[in-house]
Amino acid sequence: MSDERRDVITLSAGQWNALLESLFERDDRLDRRRDGETYRRDEVVDAYVMSGHAEALRSAEVDGDVWGTLEDIEETADTEEEAWEKIVAFYLSRECVLVRVEGTEEPEEWVLGQELARRLGLLG
Repeated sequence: MSDERRDVITLSAGQWNALLESLFERDDRLDRRRDGETYRRDEVVDAYVMSGHAEALRSAEVDGDVWGTLEDIEETADTEEEAWEKIVAFYLSRECVLVRVEGTEEPEEWVLGQELARRLGLLG
């Protein structure tokens, strides 16, 4: 996990997958697994489960509806890239972090609230 900016976290594809595997969801709360504890199979977290906790996302695996999100924040754009830049700027100005996954064929970026990112071990 590294990046020059504190609000941008860069993970390799392997680190991203390891992160997802280390998580569980219980009662609409996403958290990290702890050694020695057992978890039900239905608590497994994949990209679809994670998407329910993200503020916004751009992913090949999950439809993040960039245009719908742009409309929600009352912005307009000419291209999807411009739309995503405006979405990221909007959320980063509201104490969120951008998780950027490198080593994927298509862009993989997730905007998470700081509290969630901290709970998941992404922030110090």
